[in-house]
Amino acid sequence: MPFSSAVAPVAVLCAALLATVAHAGPGVPADPLASPQWPAMQQRFFRDATVVFDDLVEVTLPPAAEDSMQVPVSARVRSGTAVDTLIAFIDFNPIPKVLEYRPLDAEPYLGFRVRVQQATPIRVAARTADGVWHVGGAWVDAAGGGCTLPSANAAKVREEDIGHVAARRWPLDGIGSRVKLRIAHPNDTGLISGTPAFFVEALDFTAADGRRLAELRSFEPVAESPVFVLELHTDGPVRIAGHDNTAGRIAGEAP
Repeated sequence: MPFSSAVAPVAVLCAALLATVAHAGPGVPADPLASPQWPAMQQRFFRDATVVFDDLVEVTLPPAAEDSMQVPVSARVRSGTAVDTLIAFIDFNPIPKVLEYRPLDAEPYLGFRVRVQQATPIRVAARTADGVWHVGGAWVDAAGGGCTLPSANAAKVREEDIGHVAARRWPLDGIGSRVKLRIAHPNDTGLISGTPAFFVEALDFTAADGRRLAELRSFEPVAESPVFVLELHTDGPVRIAGHDNTAGRIAGEAP
């Protein structure tokens, strides 16, 4: 059904406003997702660094969130491109930064789950050797509240199990191994009255021969009982060690 004459001008005005805000500010690249929050994200995460929107980083996520507290996201950097850091952030979350990943001896690929507070772009940026940040992302529609609702299963995580890692490893031809892990942890955002922030903060991945494979730093928007998927350059067991923001120990192995 076509828009009525009363609705059409409003739609045009909103589109024009988004376009204006997305282009605002000198040196701020135009946002292909037309998010009013992009200039703030650019200043917060990149400041004076060069930022480009291109197809180097492929970000995959559902168009709509069935569960705002568990939105699956994966990011892959185009094959053959060396990057030193990936960061993920969510424009309209009250706490935008999701994680920072360093694929030291690994593929620049990462799968994870996040909380979203409302409809928003979810973005992943990769920094190449020349210092340029390449940004990819997509919008997800969401009913909202994923960051400010109590964790649905937090009460089921026994205190003695917090920090336990369940992990599996599969061989990847020509690469090494794909590792999927799940950490028993409530991962509270601290945005719920009376519940302090309590979340997985750092994970390091090491091969059996002592090689450091990857470093992951995560923040409050990561979903409860965090799940991560990585592609690591080893065909043997992977040791996982880290801590949460209260210095609680996290440890496990993908045999």
